[in-house]
Amino acid sequence: MMLRLSALLVSLAGVFSCSLFAHKEKPGDQLLARVYGRELYLSEMEGMFPPATSSSDSALIISAYIQRWAREALLLNEAENNLPRGLKVDELVQDYRESLIKNNYEQVLVEQLLDTLISDEELQAFYEQNKEQYQLDRPIIRCQFIKIAANAPDIRNLINWWTDTPTPEKNRQINTYCDQYAESHILDNASWHKLDEVAAALPPGSLTEESLDSRKEFRQSDSQYQYFFRLLEVKNSREIAPLAYIEGQARKYILHLRKLKLLEEKRNDLYEVGVRRKAVKIFTEE
Repeated sequence: MMLRLSALLVSLAGVFSCSLFAHKEKPGDQLLARVYGRELYLSEMEGMFPPATSSSDSALIISAYIQRWAREALLLNEAENNLPRGLKVDELVQDYRESLIKNNYEQVLVEQLLDTLISDEELQAFYEQNKEQYQLDRPIIRCQFIKIAANAPDIRNLINWWTDTPTPEKNRQINTYCDQYAESHILDNASWHKLDEVAAALPPGSLTEESLDSRKEFRQSDSQYQYFFRLLEVKNSREIAPLAYIEGQARKYILHLRKLKLLEEKRNDLYEVGVRRKAVKIFTEE
């Protein structure tokens, strides 16, 4: 039996190598397996064979696929035989089909028609109208922070740039140096970060909510790293988050509202067209 199956698989592999799938109609299609009335044909494996696949490799692919298919068919048969009473599979399939078609069309509409440009004025207006919803549950900070190996090359230059009076040139030098040598760094003065996330990059206890007032600027080291920290601004728990901190969320929500509006307008347009064409017939009792 196994010899016969092997011979069949090799033969089928030869059929594949001869461009069996050149046409939609495939005369001489081969039956590969049958499980409780379900049948697997060779044509169903179209596209599974990389170019220039050898006969032996094709046979292995076919054999493995048949085994997987048979197991899935047996599981499906068992599931069908144990359907819960009252489960209306055809209705579920129809609902899923309709939902899939509708969602796909809505996605196409959104991709083609949704305006994704959000002006600074619109963003600011949204923030002013909704900022009470963005109350902080933990402190956030604007800061400058550097974590760098204690033996980093020319680290004395970094120390001098850090401690000197800031200038655009010194800031550029710090950025360039940190991009090359620092393990982690925050040098964007406009960005906000969770206090606990910055503190986690420092030795334990170095930076806490209680120590912010007394630890606004410091430099410290341990056996592996040197740490540079400078606090620029803090927003405490229960304060309103600044726009820069929640800008990403705000933009997503604005686009979500636009999407809902776009789809609702499309539904209304289709309804009006359907009514004019007398495609909509509503039957109500008088």
